[in-house]
Amino acid sequence: MTKSPVSFEIIKNISGSLARAGIIHTPHGDIETPAFVVVGTKGTVKSLKPEDLEVYVGNQITLANTYHLFLQPGHEVIQNAGGLHKFAHLNMPTMTDSGGFQVFSLGAAFGEGGVTKFATEDENKEVSGINVYSKEFAEGHGKLCVIDEDGVTFTSHIDGSMYRFTAERSIEIQHAIGADIIVAFDECTSPTAPYEYQKEAMERTHRWAKRSLLAHKQNYDALKKQGLFGVVQGGRFTDLRTESATTLGKMDFDGFGIGGSFTKDDLGESLKVVNEILPENKPRHLLGIGEP
Repeated sequence: MTKSPVSFEIIKNISGSLARAGIIHTPHGDIETPAFVVVGTKGTVKSLKPEDLEVYVGNQITLANTYHLFLQPGHEVIQNAGGLHKFAHLNMPTMTDSGGFQVFSLGAAFGEGGVTKFATEDENKEVSGINVYSKEFAEGHGKLCVIDEDGVTFTSHIDGSMYRFTAERSIEIQHAIGADIIVAFDECTSPTAPYEYQKEAMERTHRWAKRSLLAHKQNYDALKKQGLFGVVQGGRFTDLRTESATTLGKMDFDGFGIGGSFTKDDLGESLKVVNEILPENKPRHLLGIGEP
């Protein structure tokens, strides 16, 4: 059995609490946790040089976005350049997301006032901040993404060209990009989506998680260089979060992302429920909280 290139070492636990400090070991260095993951959407953090991240910011890991790198400059370009670290001159651990959040922003969020992953306390209100809605663009291109059991068909926000992501395709693209930590393909739902749809999307995410794992394990070279995280979903519903954490926790992931939608008020309780269930010996990442 191949030893995972991404592992987690617990350094300190606090008695009577879920709090812990640890180290994530990756092929491009260690990450002392808890840690903030800086977002470099296309492999670069806006307004900063790569060396600035280490010297002045002091962050330990940078995340790049699968959807955006797929569109520009293309994952093949990054692969031919030697992978994300050489392409972006990042001398630190890196991570890519699955592209699932962009499915959300092109679908449920697009044209709904810029709804984000967080709702306000009143579930009928939506928080602005994801995108600038263009009625002309939306009407000219029709629905920007369609989700089905197998994957997602979407049109580029750049030129309207059509593409398709499946679990296997997302993993293939992330293999080419070459980050240390990659993420299973998932469906991120709107905070305002009803319970029935949150459950449907969560169960689909679980099926995509199995397919993502299989696709990763079939690439022996990637298996030696990249760790794969599964993504817990379930929206704002504690029973769904419990089910998702239990189901994914039994799968052979190197760590776990906690994704989807919350309210600011129920974030703490949702995380507590999930973190009590997920395997203690594996790292966890709260995906895309966006703001304090």
